[in-house]
Amino acid sequence: MRKAKPKKRQVLPDPVFGDRQVTKFVNHLMYDGKKSLAYSIFYRALDIVKDKMSQEEKSALEIWKAALDNITPHVEVKSRRIGGATFQVPTEIRPERRESISMKNLIIFARKRGGKTMADKLAAEIMDAYNSQGGAFKRKEDVHRMAEANRAFAHFRF
Repeated sequence: MRKAKPKKRQVLPDPVFGDRQVTKFVNHLMYDGKKSLAYSIFYRALDIVKDKMSQEEKSALEIWKAALDNITPHVEVKSRRIGGATFQVPTEIRPERRESISMKNLIIFARKRGGKTMADKLAAEIMDAYNSQGGAFKRKEDVHRMAEANRAFAHFRF
């Protein structure tokens, strides 16, 4: 854009927990503008997590937040073309993008899982991410491993 940067839109907090992060997650989860359906899937998934992880002293929302923290990548590789060669340059990720990537990964790998309903799949992926396993956690590990392997090209960062 040539003119001023666009204003950041503020998302409203969700109706049950009053948390903006939950609303962002539900927005990623939503298909075709069906937000109330996405909310019901998310809240059902948290109920399942609460039932299955009742031995934890944390609430379902805290478990979900801890799971998101576990699958949040801190560095990624970006392709950079220098002198005819393309290098995978490791770069730090902005905090907003970190949050977005972790939410998207959790949803993508929940959709790929086997299970009856989306709420079951999402609950299973949240519990796996909380326990540092599952597809979303593996994705984070792969991204970090790739960045570590290409650390020699970090001086190409701009």
